[in-house]
Amino acid sequence: MMTRSYEPLDVTLQRLKEERLEADRLYQDALTALDTSLRPPPEMPAVPAPVDDHQAAALNQSWDLQLAAPQGGGIRGRLAGIVWRVVAPYLQRQLTFNSQLVDHLNRNAVAARSSHRAAEGMAAAIRQHLGALHEFQMRLLSYVQQITLYVDTKDRDSGSGALVLNAAISGLSEDAGKRWESMSAREQRYEARTTAIASAQEELRAMVSVAHQASLALKREVERLATSGTPGTPGTPGTDAAFTPSLDAYKYVGFEDQFRGSQDAIRERQESYLPYFDGLRDVLDVGCGRGEFVELLTAHGITARGIDLNHEMAEVCRARGLDVTEADAVGYLSGVEDGSIGAIFAAQVVEHLEPGYLLRFLELAFHKLRPGGRLVLETLNPACWVAFFESYIRDITHVWPLHPDTLKYLVVASGFSRAAIEYRSPVPPQDRLQPLATPAGGDAAGADLVETFNANVDKLNARMFTYMDYAIVAQKGQA
Repeated sequence: MMTRSYEPLDVTLQRLKEERLEADRLYQDALTALDTSLRPPPEMPAVPAPVDDHQAAALNQSWDLQLAAPQGGGIRGRLAGIVWRVVAPYLQRQLTFNSQLVDHLNRNAVAARSSHRAAEGMAAAIRQHLGALHEFQMRLLSYVQQITLYVDTKDRDSGSGALVLNAAISGLSEDAGKRWESMSAREQRYEARTTAIASAQEELRAMVSVAHQASLALKREVERLATSGTPGTPGTPGTDAAFTPSLDAYKYVGFEDQFRGSQDAIRERQESYLPYFDGLRDVLDVGCGRGEFVELLTAHGITARGIDLNHEMAEVCRARGLDVTEADAVGYLSGVEDGSIGAIFAAQVVEHLEPGYLLRFLELAFHKLRPGGRLVLETLNPACWVAFFESYIRDITHVWPLHPDTLKYLVVASGFSRAAIEYRSPVPPQDRLQPLATPAGGDAAGADLVETFNANVDKLNARMFTYMDYAIVAQKGQA
C-alpha cells in the first residue's frame, strides 16, 4: 500500500509567497509595457486650399467672340466678304473650343468645391475620433494603475480574517500530519503482521502437506505389512537405513510440491517438449516424479511409461492410472532389450546421479534406444548463479552440478549424434542487474563512467543471470 506525503505548512506558505511575488512582477511588467505603448494623436495634415475661381467670371464673359458677317457694298464690301468667307470657319472653330473649355472649367470647379467641403468634414471627424481614442487609453491606464491599490486595501480590510483562517489551516494541517504519521505507523505494523502471518501460513501449509503424505505412506505400508507380514525387507520399519524409501519418501513428495511447483505448473512447462516426441512410441520418462510428462504424452496419443526410485512418487502415479514402475534408471535399462525404446526423457534427474552412474546411464540409453531414437535431458544450469544458489543447493538430493558443455560432451561421447543445448527458463528482467541511465547535460566524463559500468553489468548478466535450466536434445544415428 502506497503512503502519500504532504509538504510542511511553512514550505507551502513560502511557495505561495513566491508565486504571489512572481505574479506581482508579471503584473508590473505588463503595466509598464502598457504605459510605454501610449502615444499622443498624430498631427493631421492641413486640408488643401479650395479651388481658385478668380478668373471664372471673366472667362464666362469673354469666351463669346460675337461673330457676324460684314455688311456693305463696293470694293471694300466685296473684299471684306471674301476675307470673311476665308476666316469665318476658323473663327467658328475657335468659338466652339472656347465654349467647351469654359464649360469644362465650370463643371470641374463645382466638383472641386464639393471635394474640398468633404475633405474638411473628414479631417474634423478623424481629429475628433483620435482625441476620443487617446482619452480612452489614458482612462484605461489610470484604471489599471488603480487595481493594485484597490486589491491592497481589500487585503488589509480582510487581513484579520486571513490570519485567523491561516491559523486554522495550520492547526488542521498539523493535526492531519500527526494523524497521517500515526496511520503510517499502524500500516507498517499491519504489514509486518501480515507478512508474519503469510510466512506462518506457508510453513503450516508445508507441514500439512508433509503430514498428508506421511499418512498416505503409513497407510500403504500398513496395508503391505498386513498382506505380506515380512519384517526386515526394504521399506519396512525394521530397516536400519536412515532414509528408507517407503517411510521417508513422502518428504520428497512434499518438497517437490512446495519448491518445484504444482503439477499444473510443471505440466505447462513441459508441454514445450512434446514436439520432440511427435511420431515416436514407447517413450520412457526416467525419474518421472508425479507423472506430469507421462500424462502429457498419453493425452497426445504417444505410448509412454515412467520409472522413479521414490516409492511415494510411484504410488502417486499408479493411483492416477499411469504406467509407472518403482526402479532406478540403470537397473531398469539393464533389463530392457536393446533397441526397444523409442525415446528417453529425464527432467531434473541427471544432477541427482553420481558421475560413474551417469556415464553408465548414458551408455545404456544409447543401446536401448532404437535407431533415430531421441534423448532429452533437462537439468539446472549451474552456470547461472540464480539457478545454482536458489535451486541447486536447496535440494539435498542433488549430487553433481553439470555444466551445459560438460553434459553435451558426455552425451556425444556415449555415441549420440546431433546433440544440441537448448536454454530454458530465462531469469526475469527485473531480477537482473540494472544499467544506469546516461547523465544529461553533456558530461563526457560521467557518460564514459556510466558506459563502462553498464558494460560490466552486461558481462555479469551474461554470466550469472541468464537461464535457470537447459536441456540436451540428442538423437541416435540411423543404423
